[in-house]
Amino acid sequence: MKYVEVIVGAGSAETVRAAAERVKALDVRLGPVGPDGLQAIRLLVTDNQVQRLLDLLQGLLGAQPSARILVLAVEASLPPPDEEARKKEDSATAAREALYEGMDKNSRLGPNYLILVMLSTVVAAIGLIEDNVAVVIGAMVIAPLLGPNLALSLGTALGDVPLMRRSVRTVLVGILLAVALTAILGWLWPTELSSREVLSRTEAGLDSVLLALASGAAAALSVTTGLSSVLVGVMVAVALLPPAATVGLMLGQGEPGLALGAALLLAINVVSVNLASKIVFFFKGIRPRKWLEKEKAKRAMVAYVLVWILTLAVLTLVVLERQYRLLPI
Repeated sequence: MKYVEVIVGAGSAETVRAAAERVKALDVRLGPVGPDGLQAIRLLVTDNQVQRLLDLLQGLLGAQPSARILVLAVEASLPPPDEEARKKEDSATAAREALYEGMDKNSRLGPNYLILVMLSTVVAAIGLIEDNVAVVIGAMVIAPLLGPNLALSLGTALGDVPLMRRSVRTVLVGILLAVALTAILGWLWPTELSSREVLSRTEAGLDSVLLALASGAAAALSVTTGLSSVLVGVMVAVALLPPAATVGLMLGQGEPGLALGAALLLAINVVSVNLASKIVFFFKGIRPRKWLEKEKAKRAMVAYVLVWILTLAVLTLVVLERQYRLLPI
């Protein structure tokens, strides 16, 4: 459940109450009118009512510059909701605005992001070189690659071009930084890199496509349902960071053929994660509020999905040709 607190002019109290009745809010409380003429109204709603209520309130109160809407989480409720209400809560989708706020932060390129990419890359590279699975998994815990990839899919779902641009830039910088850093490590490493962890990421297969698709879908589902995305983020990072690190290590070792194989795996994983997360956002109903924005988002979604599907199809054909040695690379 959520508390939606609306701060509006006292004359709009009945408008807010009518919106609460339309969505069948569980409770409505009107606070006193302040000396500035504003009144706080608090509405208790279930998670599956939040988005509809926010859309109604934004449409009704959009012309009021002093109006403000706050969404507050309810940690516990006594007595607990009945079983039917609990099922609705479990299947509810997080509010569009809440998703956007989190994804907007994750799409921004900042010093913390760069530091985490560098640290996780160094740890992952050491784990790959030493053939230590535990160290590789540990690197995934701190890798910040989930956020910008999901932000890219959300930006497409909402038709938000600035969000898409920021996300693409953040993803590209993170991957290029990981490749450059590991290329230096590979060049400095005194012995040949032949560990199983490294070599396993120099070849892509159909299982790689399925892994990345599952990772992207799980990540999008976790954020839209409000569940913890920490472990899912680890899964997504496993699909992205080790291949990027392997590309750099192989380039540093002077092995362009193996680096190309790792780059193919990385490309497949990036495309699959973004395609799967976009499809989940679509089926969860993550769309803009206004009609014009919906039309723009629809066009962006069609172009986005087609590009990713075609790219994935081409990459899959390359994988199959490499596996059956029909295409010498």
